[in-house]
Amino acid sequence: MAKIPNMNQMMNMAQNMAKQMEDQMNSIEVEGNAGGGMVKVLMNGHKNILSLTILKEVVDPQDIEMLQDLIIAAVNDAHTKVDEKIKNNLPGGGMPGGFPFPGI
Repeated sequence: MAKIPNMNQMMNMAQNMAKQMEDQMNSIEVEGNAGGGMVKVLMNGHKNILSLTILKEVVDPQDIEMLQDLIIAAVNDAHTKVDEKIKNNLPGGGMPGGFPFPGI
C-alpha cells in the first residue's frame, strides 16, 4: 500500500506547485490580432494587456464601430491563445485537480 504524505509534505508540494504555476504564468506572452494584423494585442499569462497596436489605416472617425470590433477580436484572440498555452504547458492542463500527489 502506498504511503500517504503527511500534511506538511502536502502543503509543501502545494506551495511548490503554486510557485511553478505562477512562474509559468509570468513567462507566458501571446499576441492576438485582428484585421490581418491591423490590430495587435500583447497579453501575458494573467490575461493582462501589455500593449495594443493599431495601424493608422484602420482608424476611421466615420466607422468607430469597426475599430471597436477589431480591438475586441484581437483581445479575444489573445485570451484564446493564453488559454491554449496554459492547457498545453502547465501540469494537469492548468486544472487545479490535475496535479498528482506522489505515493497516492
